[in-house]
Amino acid sequence: MYSTKLHTFLLLTSSVITLFCSCNKAYKGDNYTAYFGGEVTNPNNPYILFCRNSEVIDSAKIDENNRFFIKFDSLTPGLYTFKNEPEYQYVYFDKNDSIMVRINAKDFDNSIIFCGRGDQKNNFLMEMYMKNEDDRSKLFDAFDYSIADFTKNIDSSYASKKKFYDTKKEAVKWSEDFDKYAKASLDFHHYAKKEMYPTAHMMRTGEDIIENLPANFYDYRKNIDYNDIKLCSFSPFVTYLTYMLNNMSTIHYHNHYTPLDLALRTNINKLNFADSLIKNKAVKNIILNNIAFTYLLEDQNMVNNKIFLDTYHKYSTDKSKKNEIVKIGNAIQMLKIGNSLPKVELVDANNQLISSDNIAKKKTVIFLWTDNLSSHMLAAHKKILALKALHPDYQFIGINLDKDQDIWKAKLHELKSDGITEYRCTNFEDLKANWAIMKVHRTIVLDQNGAIKNAFTNLFDVNFEKEL
Repeated sequence: MYSTKLHTFLLLTSSVITLFCSCNKAYKGDNYTAYFGGEVTNPNNPYILFCRNSEVIDSAKIDENNRFFIKFDSLTPGLYTFKNEPEYQYVYFDKNDSIMVRINAKDFDNSIIFCGRGDQKNNFLMEMYMKNEDDRSKLFDAFDYSIADFTKNIDSSYASKKKFYDTKKEAVKWSEDFDKYAKASLDFHHYAKKEMYPTAHMMRTGEDIIENLPANFYDYRKNIDYNDIKLCSFSPFVTYLTYMLNNMSTIHYHNHYTPLDLALRTNINKLNFADSLIKNKAVKNIILNNIAFTYLLEDQNMVNNKIFLDTYHKYSTDKSKKNEIVKIGNAIQMLKIGNSLPKVELVDANNQLISSDNIAKKKTVIFLWTDNLSSHMLAAHKKILALKALHPDYQFIGINLDKDQDIWKAKLHELKSDGITEYRCTNFEDLKANWAIMKVHRTIVLDQNGAIKNAFTNLFDVNFEKEL
């Protein structure tokens, strides 16, 4: 099947391959020229972004023929990502590589195939990625197994992929630097399954097997370099580390904790383990940021957020203004009970700009929605209409997070949300920075003076009406 995809790709993109004729010439020792291009059908947006360590270093506009091309006068060998947002994938460049990619953005990962100088190692990464995805989809039943049967199952899967890895490594003869990522894509998926097993087994069967695990079950941890800067942004490693920290931080005897308190304690445990495990400051900051962002995305409690952030700041040395966690922490501090809601810019159905500090005329509930989450959109409006009937002293304001004014207005017509005041956010980044919005389920309650009663609640919380 994969060879068929390659044959089709070469036929469809033969006219673009001429761009890479120069890759056959001999390069001087100090020449690091490289090329990246290809074809994107059904693009999500008109640009390909080329990034390293989450920083955009170049971009290319997709032309009317769905093609793009970037020439790098000097490109340092290593691992990069390319994005047609919101999707992304990895591409590895050795010196003077000239790589083409073909993508159907509607089926991003499944459609990717590379050709040109440097294609074989990148096709290996994609094949290993798809093998791991397929393996992940079949994994859940295995979590029900006994320790012995689970180990046998995942060891068999690992052996099969190890054979594939060994064969490709011998055939392609890739560099030691690339092998770091190739081996990581093999090993860390396997390790992640072992980290997930105790918790997943408990959730699915009710059996706590943590004390019955063999003494050597996690021996591989001893051989992992947690301070490797090259792996700290590589998805297989980050995913493994996430599951490992989840596993190590789990509080097993927690019946006397509320869910919110349990989440707080567990995530502070993660910060503590990350601090003791990782000594490289750059790596530690990335991992701490991952933990913090994930926790703040889920928690909706002002007090807990502050306690968590106090611990985060104790360990993190990333104090830059670019740090998303610093921005979120600053925003959270502005959302204390009694404060005025920070000002953001909104737009009404008549395309008139509205300042948020002019919308709270009386006691107010502000909720968020997007057409991309239709089930939440419908459920939120249904819940709000029910609350409006019970609480006529409140005004209810919906803020849409989508970009297109006409589509939003058409959706409002479909919703027929009579009695709900509707606005659209003009700049989500501004909303995120000022209101600490990271998830659509956030709901904000204001008092009769427009002051904050609770900026971190959820419309669908069983106790939500107590906020009113």
